[in-house]
Amino acid sequence: MSKPEFIKKFVHAYGNKMRHHILMFLKWTLISLLVGIVVGGFSVLFAFIMNTMTEYRENNDYMLYFLPLGGIVTVFLYSVFHYKNDKGTNLVLSTIHAQSEIPLRTAPLIFFSTIITHVFGGSAGREGAALQLGGSIGNQIGRCLKLTDADKRVVVLCGMSAAFSALFGTPMAAAIFALEVVSVGIMYYAALLPCTFSALIAANLAKFVGIKETEFAIVDFPELTIPNALETVILSVLCAVISILFIILLHSTGDLFRKYLKNPYVRITVAAFAIVAMSLILSTRDYNGAGMNVIAKAVDGEAVPYAFILKMIFTAITIEAGFRGGEIVPSLFIGATFGCTFGNLIGFSPSVCAAVGMIAVFCGVTNCPISSMLISFELFGAGGIPFFMIAVAVSYFMSGYYGLYKDQTIVYSKYRAKFLNRKARQ
Repeated sequence: MSKPEFIKKFVHAYGNKMRHHILMFLKWTLISLLVGIVVGGFSVLFAFIMNTMTEYRENNDYMLYFLPLGGIVTVFLYSVFHYKNDKGTNLVLSTIHAQSEIPLRTAPLIFFSTIITHVFGGSAGREGAALQLGGSIGNQIGRCLKLTDADKRVVVLCGMSAAFSALFGTPMAAAIFALEVVSVGIMYYAALLPCTFSALIAANLAKFVGIKETEFAIVDFPELTIPNALETVILSVLCAVISILFIILLHSTGDLFRKYLKNPYVRITVAAFAIVAMSLILSTRDYNGAGMNVIAKAVDGEAVPYAFILKMIFTAITIEAGFRGGEIVPSLFIGATFGCTFGNLIGFSPSVCAAVGMIAVFCGVTNCPISSMLISFELFGAGGIPFFMIAVAVSYFMSGYYGLYKDQTIVYSKYRAKFLNRKARQ
């Protein structure tokens, strides 16, 4: 075959496919650019207000006394917008499964209600707001662009990645977390390119306007040996157990609240007074808000031995009573403080154990091993790779089919090549 004929056949066979790939690449590059800027912009505003309000609360202890009022306002807002049965982050996952759609009103509701929780001292994170804010705006962008249902679900994932990335400054983990958290055992690789671009754009936008990345002290990881590897395995197993207990506590508390305190105003008011009372009895504000300062201290090697238990209780009461926020940052708090305590007890570096505990509990509650590895790199660097590999593998295996989000689907078994297609246990 002559050279010109070969070229003609090649162009005929692959020319149309290549043209299609280029057009698809340009399409998703432009969409991810739009999502990264729009969602990143709203997330930056949210992060700025959150940081300002959190700093104000930390410098003014009296703000805690207004928590009951903040709870009443939160219930009122959701009632006014006819959104009483809010499913939170589960709604985002349900949308991606094509079982429902995120209404636009989710964005302002989660925006303001999460700020209320933090400014008055509720125990919660902010990643729940990030996922819902990003998912809601992403869904609206998909509607405005008149995309197909399948493409809209990809844009929802882009929004989740962009918001998570802007708030935490971890674009690698943010890009993959959105793909991984929906279904355990498979990933939505079709959204890999747009989620990556959206996450990077949002992270750099946040950095450009001065939103600080989440960062901790540099941990001096030792060389992996058989003794410290065994200690890491034991810690990871215990963190998997704690992640299960945390999930059960969250949902059991919610069931009890709904059974005995059916009125949402009464429920959230009682819970708020309980948070205030416990904070006063303990004479500390460590368990109010997200607790990033406590996490930083744990990574430095300092933690109250029972801090992880109290954070579990504070967070369960806050979230399940109706306050808005997230459970992931509290899970990092729980893992870091437990890991630090474990390290002090057995004589292994409490800083290393705090970092390992954070990642192990994060993996246990989310069922996202790849995201867990990536966030460990972004928070602590590559020096602890062997320890984090052990933590992620063991925690993922030992945490069973429990998960924070009931609409997370366990597609394939964690233990054998078997198709399950069931919801995460609560």
